Amino acid sequence: MNTVLKIRNLEKRYRNFKVLKNLNMNIEKGSIYGLIGKNGAGKTTLIRIICGLQEPSEGTYSIYGESNKNGNIESVRCRMGAIIEAPSIYSEMNAKDNLIEQYKLVGIPNLNSIDELLKLVGLENTQKKKVKNFSLGMKQRLGIAMSLAGNPDFLILDEPINGLDPEGIIEIRELILKLNKEKRITILISSHYLDELSKIATHYGFLDNGSIIKEISSEELMKKMEQKIQLKVNNVKKVATYLEEKQFSYEVIDKNTINVYGKINLPKFINELSKNNLTPEDIHQSEESLENYYMNLIGGDNND
Repeated sequence: MNTVLKIRNLEKRYRNFKVLKNLNMNIEKGSIYGLIGKNGAGKTTLIRIICGLQEPSEGTYSIYGESNKNGNIESVRCRMGAIIEAPSIYSEMNAKDNLIEQYKLVGIPNLNSIDELLKLVGLENTQKKKVKNFSLGMKQRLGIAMSLAGNPDFLILDEPINGLDPEGIIEIRELILKLNKEKRITILISSHYLDELSKIATHYGFLDNGSIIKEISSEELMKKMEQKIQLKVNNVKKVATYLEEKQFSYEVIDKNTINVYGKINLPKFINELSKNNLTPEDIHQSEESLENYYMNLIGGDNND
């Protein structure tokens, strides 16, 4: 799979304060990359650097193989679209006129694709309705339409569902999935809505204190977020042998602890262990969420 974005040892300093430090990141073509981090972690600064709105203090990044140290980086930025913080739209204009202005801004003389773009984001029937009378979700969809001017294949969305009602969130989710699956657009999305992000992301990057502390695919994460039974046992080796024979997914944590993953009938499972003289000393059952995984990764409230 081709790499769309590669970042190596990136730093951004403001005088003596480092917003980003030793940051490494990889986004593969065709992915929906969820960037997760609390306020002040450096998400928007990182996005602004990728978009060329700020320069890094140290380190490098490349987009489609073109380094930021190379003058050709601007040529590949033509393949990008972005919404940073909030879409820039004219409230006294309708959706189509906003797109016409955006086409002019990015130097696209042919306006024939505007109607198709409005249809793609579900705004084809707004006609002469001014944007100031749009719902927040409609404004966000228009912002995404404007970021798609020029037919980019790499899209960056900074908090695209922030402040939306449930219906608006669903609309943006469906639009993002459509852009990714039907238009083959690679998407970097920053969001505080972790439950919603878990429904669309194929990969995650966890940003804390200016650094990416973990990158993981959704498949790997799902395995870690499976239902888990933690057993405290006298003989890990015997229990592991039994679990291997029965084809359970498990992980030995230490000499007295073993985790068993998957949907398991707990009473039946304990009974089977007892029949084989493997009764555990202690049992703890849990199920992870993306939010729990993130909080455990950054150390809960200790990093606030």
